[in-house]
Amino acid sequence: MTADDKKVIVSKLKREKQKVEELIEELKEQTQPISPDDSIGRVSRMDAINNKSVNEAALRNAEEKLLKIKHTLEKTGDSDFGICRNCGEPIPVGRLVVMPGSSLCVKCAGSQ
Repeated sequence: MTADDKKVIVSKLKREKQKVEELIEELKEQTQPISPDDSIGRVSRMDAINNKSVNEAALRNAEEKLLKIKHTLEKTGDSDFGICRNCGEPIPVGRLVVMPGSSLCVKCAGSQ
């Protein structure tokens, strides 16, 4: 992997990190407890509770993605960064951006 490839990955990951952090803040607001004394109808309240559950799952996924992005950013200085741990071939830049933390190339990931 070239130094330019690493710069591209770091730049894209930093932008993605910022987007995910903003999403997490938004989802945290949407997962606040629903007050029982809100004057909304019973059906609307059930919808609100359901939406809260969906947003909580999205929040967990976003927090997991943020951890992977941070971990990948820490690893960009390693000599084996971007190299498949199975076959030793370079992992495509696009894969590392879309799936931070990937330690396998597409071919090896598909064979497992």
